Amino acid sequence: MSWTLAIPVLGKLIDKVLPDAEQKAKAHQELNTLALNGELDALAKQAGVITAESKGEGWLQRSWRPVVMLTFTALVVCRWLGWTTPGLTEAVELKLLGIVQLGLGGYIASRGVEKTIRSLRLTQNK
Repeated sequence: MSWTLAIPVLGKLIDKVLPDAEQKAKAHQELNTLALNGELDALAKQAGVITAESKGEGWLQRSWRPVVMLTFTALVVCRWLGWTTPGLTEAVELKLLGIVQLGLGGYIASRGVEKTIRSLRLTQNK
């Protein structure tokens, strides 16, 4: 379930159903906690796949994602520098750029999730 889509709807429902401001605040806090845990669990599973690959036995298993990203980035940079590559049209370049942006965003998000999960675990263990 995508909590990003459900939170606003459930939040409005809480506001309409619960009359007491304190109850509303508590319900919103619980909703946000559930959403955060759900999102973090899903992202943690995705990060686990990447972590398992990065600790794999073979060089290719550990390195295929970075190699692909560097290749796509190099193709985009070559195009921007005016070097033509056969078959690299503007449409293909935009798709490659989208993949590079998605990959960088995923890396940045996964690092943030790792830090958040670590922080939450430390907080819960206290």
